[in-house]
Amino acid sequence: MGLSASDISKGMTVKYEGELFRVVQYEHSKRGRGDAFARVKLKSLDTGKVFQRTVKGNEDIQKAYLEKRSLRFLYSSGESYYFMDESDYSQFQILEDKLGNKVKYLKDNLGVKGLFHDGRLISIELPTFVNLEIETTKPGIKGNTVSGGEKPATLETGLEIQVPLFIKKGTIVKVDTRSGKYVEKV
Repeated sequence: MGLSASDISKGMTVKYEGELFRVVQYEHSKRGRGDAFARVKLKSLDTGKVFQRTVKGNEDIQKAYLEKRSLRFLYSSGESYYFMDESDYSQFQILEDKLGNKVKYLKDNLGVKGLFHDGRLISIELPTFVNLEIETTKPGIKGNTVSGGEKPATLETGLEIQVPLFIKKGTIVKVDTRSGKYVEKV
């Protein structure tokens, strides 16, 4: 049995027309005498494409249940990224285009949560903070203080962020994976 327009909510994972989607935006509407409907923005978990649909009560949308498992990032080879299940040591592969910007935070042996549907790795959830080393940055100038400005820095994974002026090459910094911003020196 499918979901009604009022059962759908933002952040929910649904199966629609045989494909898995995450509900990115949801707006419920009920007009005078007609049936209720919802305008939803769906993001495909397979292709990453986002599109908008108007969902009525009679459409075939089912809630998709995702299983979370603890995984450890092993390595990347070309466009493939390999993870190991920490409970049974089985390995899973996922393509770079399914991970998107998350690859900029992955370093060897990083613990993540894997999202599985029917035994297939769909996506990963990163930890809130990761510690990464500064690969390149401009040197600080004498007289710069902690409360000074910021400068660009490239991290070991290729991610570029803004860091305080006192940070040097080789320094390990904590980065927020939700915003991609510098948090503190480790």
